[in-house]
Amino acid sequence: MSAAEDIKVTQEDRLRADLYNFLGLMFSGPPDQMLLDQCAGLSGDDSELGKAIAGLSRVAKATKPKAVESEFNALFIGLGRGELLPYASYYLTGFLNEKPLAALRTDMAVRGMTRAANVYEPEDNIASLMEMMGGMIVGRFGVAAPLNDQKQFFNKHIAPWAGHFYADLEGAKNSILYASLGSVGRAFMEIEREAFRMTTA
Repeated sequence: MSAAEDIKVTQEDRLRADLYNFLGLMFSGPPDQMLLDQCAGLSGDDSELGKAIAGLSRVAKATKPKAVESEFNALFIGLGRGELLPYASYYLTGFLNEKPLAALRTDMAVRGMTRAANVYEPEDNIASLMEMMGGMIVGRFGVAAPLNDQKQFFNKHIAPWAGHFYADLEGAKNSILYASLGSVGRAFMEIEREAFRMTTA
């Protein structure tokens, strides 16, 4: 990325991208001690998102990698399947690998996004979608995506289901650290949905 392109990304957008990327990282696999320590070091404010971040920090301080690995496996992997299936196709149609995934792959191709060579699960999983949004905001797939493009992608691939997924995560029986992460995700999705709603782009 050139310095000129880098300047176009505002501090607010960089923070948005950081939160999207953080969520993507937390859902791509169970966090190690270093990532748990980073979670524990977060601080919030009196906003709903700030309170959710403070809650995540408190839980992370009391969480060990082995425990969160068991939690991650119970939630998302399980014997046969985990408690939750974090895929757009499943949330929107009740089945995996359906039309939402095909539509996403088309939109990914248009934007120059490709699945990483070492990733085998469908691209419409929550981790990948969070990483895609983070990458679009800061220009990881070329130039930073204009607000209108971000809005279109969010409204089509994330808004219809991510908030429901995060709410389900808050209430999942195997969810401890990830319940706190669900609160962060749900609050962030509400902020993004409202911000995009208010834009005329």
